[in-house]
Amino acid sequence: MIPADASQRISERLWNQPDKGELESHREETFIDDIIQKSHIERELLAALEGVETVFDGGAGCGRFSILLAKKGCRVTHFDISQPMLDKAQKLARAAGVEQNITFVRGALEDLSAYPDRAFDLVISFDTPISYTYPHQETVIGELVRIARKKVMFSVSSRLGYLPYLANPIQKNQFILSPDCPDPWVRQLIADRQKAIDSFVLNKETIEDFMKSGVIGGSSEISEYERGGTPWCITYTFLPDELKALLEKQGVQNIHMAGPGAYARTIPGEILVKIMNDSQSRKDFLEICHRYDSNIYVCGMGKDNLFVKGDIV
Repeated sequence: MIPADASQRISERLWNQPDKGELESHREETFIDDIIQKSHIERELLAALEGVETVFDGGAGCGRFSILLAKKGCRVTHFDISQPMLDKAQKLARAAGVEQNITFVRGALEDLSAYPDRAFDLVISFDTPISYTYPHQETVIGELVRIARKKVMFSVSSRLGYLPYLANPIQKNQFILSPDCPDPWVRQLIADRQKAIDSFVLNKETIEDFMKSGVIGGSSEISEYERGGTPWCITYTFLPDELKALLEKQGVQNIHMAGPGAYARTIPGEILVKIMNDSQSRKDFLEICHRYDSNIYVCGMGKDNLFVKGDIV
């Protein structure tokens, strides 16, 4: 059985490693799928700011979107569990000249009791921190909706998007922007590529279990945590209809979903790198990706995330 506070304890240990703030702030310089996902979200945010003055950014990380919104004149509450992330975000906000528009708060999404109902015009949570709160993800969604006055935008881990990983141990290699990147994860992915291929064995039972439960990690992550390691968070992956039903239950209307990365995952890595290294091709490609990935028929097949937006009426 998973302890009630497991999600928070593992997240605190994982995301508070000293190098997390610095590493996460460079993801768009490191991985193409991060570029695509964040470009998609940025387009959605900038198109939704009419009448938005206050924003709650839950799991805000290094401030990719809280700083963007602060530059647009919004007053942002930047909420994250990681002190290194908060420190990096504050440094970047200061450099961007918008520190005065952002309130930095350390906390866990599992507890938003400090905020009253309808406290913020827009509530956002991107890069799947909601999915890391398992088994509390439904409660967390309800709380995020509760504190929203006008709109919500989330990205959660996608079950259909993750399923191909179980038959592709080198999927992340496809999205490495530069093989010369010094990032430790990039170096490991490149060094272990052939080993990952040679040792791979398709496990039908594992795939079927994941299709049914949607949970990544669980007891193995708890065991690693208890041994003193810093495992990845236990992650709950959503199906599109499931997420839509949860939001409708909370009264959210005009729900639209997308799968950032659905188009890009069909393209070989060498071609993706070529596109990204040409400024006009990159601009055109990101626009095409946004349009393709916003189609309801591919929303579940985003690279990692299922994006959703809706109105509070």
